[in-house]
Amino acid sequence: MISSTLMWVIFGIIVVVLLALDLGVFNRGSKHIPVKKALEMTAVWITIALLFAVFIYYEMGAEKTTEYLAAYVVEKAMSVDNIFVFIVIFSYFSIPDEYQHEALFYGVVGAIVFRAIFIFVGAELLNTFDFVMYIFGIILLIMAIKTTFGKKDDSKESFAVRLSHHIRSSPELDGTKLFTVRNGVRMATPLFICIIVIELSDIIFAFDSIPACLSISTDMFIVYTSNIFAIMGLRSLYFALRGMMESLKYMKYGLGVILAFVGIKMLVSDFYHVSVGMSLAFILAVLAITILASYLVRPKATETS
Repeated sequence: MISSTLMWVIFGIIVVVLLALDLGVFNRGSKHIPVKKALEMTAVWITIALLFAVFIYYEMGAEKTTEYLAAYVVEKAMSVDNIFVFIVIFSYFSIPDEYQHEALFYGVVGAIVFRAIFIFVGAELLNTFDFVMYIFGIILLIMAIKTTFGKKDDSKESFAVRLSHHIRSSPELDGTKLFTVRNGVRMATPLFICIIVIELSDIIFAFDSIPACLSISTDMFIVYTSNIFAIMGLRSLYFALRGMMESLKYMKYGLGVILAFVGIKMLVSDFYHVSVGMSLAFILAVLAITILASYLVRPKATETS
């Protein structure tokens, strides 16, 4: 068994190599990413995450592996809802297909930093103050209600977009440049503003997913690695699913049920223990039912036409 420090080093090397390969080899240059390639890359990212689970199994045991897989599935499920927001953001800033992958790449790099801060703070709070578990549980129940019954954020009204209005920017893109010069004045391009909004949106998303993952494990290595592998595969998943989002009409209800489940789990943790294996099985079952219902249950207008 290797030391925890070496495990962090190995993980760091894997992330750096994968990011370099993704942007510099597999998706080099600005280009449209077809659905077939996106599905293939999604399969690759999932395979890499599962291979890392095997590594955790040999180094940390079956229990930690189950925690890792459960946290990975939760973060992946939450990512599906985030894809809708990304579609709206790219549409609002008129970012063409060929530039979207690069924007999401920078978003992932930012998420690697911000998620580390959030997870470290959240884990420390849970380990130091028992009552934080109840606060997180209540937050998740509120988010569950908002996810299930609330309306999707209009990009024109979102906090992230309104904040971006305070940054001087050019009205047009300048290729993949983040900054340009107009009339002798250096200013940000719409692509840079879009990246900032994506980063801010990810921070907001983290208030859903991080407490949910911390309800499964407070081991920073487990929560952080599962989060990062799920996020790194988000770009491919975005290009694979963006044309199918309207078909997944019941997904928000499934995500709401999952958030409510982990919220209740945190609130009753002192009275009843729900095993990680049971949590993983429940989450997978909810996702499967939600996806099947989205494709099997059709609107009446479609059935009678």
